[in-house]
Amino acid sequence: MKIICIGRNYAEHARELGNEIPENPVIFMKPDTAVLKRGSDFYIPEFSNDVHYELEIVLKISKGGKYIQEASASSYFDEIGLGIDFTARDLQSQLKTKGLPWELAKGFDGSAVISDFYSKGDFDMKNLNFSLLKNKEEVQDGNSSLMIFSPEKIIAFVSQYFTLKVGDLIFTGTPKGVGKVSENDILEAYLEEKKVLDFRIQ
Repeated sequence: MKIICIGRNYAEHARELGNEIPENPVIFMKPDTAVLKRGSDFYIPEFSNDVHYELEIVLKISKGGKYIQEASASSYFDEIGLGIDFTARDLQSQLKTKGLPWELAKGFDGSAVISDFYSKGDFDMKNLNFSLLKNKEEVQDGNSSLMIFSPEKIIAFVSQYFTLKVGDLIFTGTPKGVGKVSENDILEAYLEEKKVLDFRIQ
């Protein structure tokens, strides 16, 4: 299983971090060991003092393919969920300053929190609401219509470089509102009105 992540896919999030709006999807990856075991708390790693939450729609690939055309890309995923791409922002900033890859800041153990998956047919993929609450206060509120690159564009682009296989996951980018987590915070994520994640920070 590959975990493919898209950076800077919402304009306001790119701006809040002082990044340019990309011309093509920004790609990075997480190893399968980044997945947080279902029902577990998230533990802040010892190497960071500034871990941020980033809530994202996640696509689950249902059919393998290479050089997938955008017009047919929607047939390559049947289910969606929500995920949190935890980012060691202090470490990421150090790496970016040196022109180095981000994996240490993005791919550490437990950095990919993933909900159950649900049939995409139950949702309007072009107008899909999702949100994150921290200690009962809404901190992120996103809608798929605000994506710079649609799921179909992402799949078509990614498949030019990586063969997609059944079970691969694609994190599609986070909206504005990312922020730091602290010990004992409670995070809750909603896909439309359905709560799909609920866990504590340790």
